[in-house]
Amino acid sequence: MLRNLLWSTSKHNVYLTQNYSVMHWSALLRRSKEVLNVAKPIVPTLKRPGLLSQSLSRVQISTMAIKDDLLVAGGFQGELICKFISQPGVAFCSKVTADDNAITNSVDISRNPTGSLRVVTANNDAQVRVFDMQNFACLNCFNFEWCVNNTSVSPDGKLLAVLGDSEECLIADAQSGKTINSLKGHLDYSFASAWHPNGQILATGNQDTTCRLWDIRNPLQSFAVLKGNMGAIRAIKFTSDGRFMAMAEPADFVHIYDTQSGYVKGQEIDLFGEIAGISFSPDTEALFVGIADRTYGSLLEFNRRRCNSYLDSIV
Repeated sequence: MLRNLLWSTSKHNVYLTQNYSVMHWSALLRRSKEVLNVAKPIVPTLKRPGLLSQSLSRVQISTMAIKDDLLVAGGFQGELICKFISQPGVAFCSKVTADDNAITNSVDISRNPTGSLRVVTANNDAQVRVFDMQNFACLNCFNFEWCVNNTSVSPDGKLLAVLGDSEECLIADAQSGKTINSLKGHLDYSFASAWHPNGQILATGNQDTTCRLWDIRNPLQSFAVLKGNMGAIRAIKFTSDGRFMAMAEPADFVHIYDTQSGYVKGQEIDLFGEIAGISFSPDTEALFVGIADRTYGSLLEFNRRRCNSYLDSIV
């Protein structure tokens, strides 16, 4: 499983997929509620001339992302669903491609340099599409030579990491799609990427069971290689302050690294089951791990432990 099916919007609010639904879990209320049902027919609420929206039904969600009030989900048949969490219904939904092998592998929500909200989709039809979230129009479509498994936009909105069925990882201009750099070092196909909040470090996860760290100011070689235990690195996340990075294997293992130690100090979480996604809370105090195992399916929360030392006061 290479999808991101879990997202934390705060320490107390987590969204995760369950069967044909997206559920919201409230840690305060200790209960969940359904926010999106994709088993039933989905009829978009936004009607506008020229809007290429269409009704969908029984969508199998392959990936998900949330930013601010916007929830975006992709499907195994090339579907794209956009919903504002605070509003009823689905604002926009459509199939972005009619290709037979059209799975939407990843969706990334970001803001371009002018502040406009964008969604970037990566599909198995070897194309990356950029959508404007103000009018849900497809602004650009970039073509590549291989199936694209993952894309991620840099914090400043100027660069786009493109990874897929290739040993190389590409850095492209987010506006034009033109390749700027090719990152070489992985031995197999890549599935995950994440930008450090400083915008200078890119982490990539690969089928060769490693995560490589790249300084885009010197992209000729990676400056660190982090090894998994058994499987490919399928998900990578940084905390909002950039202090920690987590990477997940397909099952059983999540690894956390202290970035200030040069990615040397770390912690390994050994659990049981297929991992559906990982997400840090925005305040960096919690790490959530989704388990998609048919028998042991669950949502795990790990809290950050702080070691505080205090000086004795002398009166």
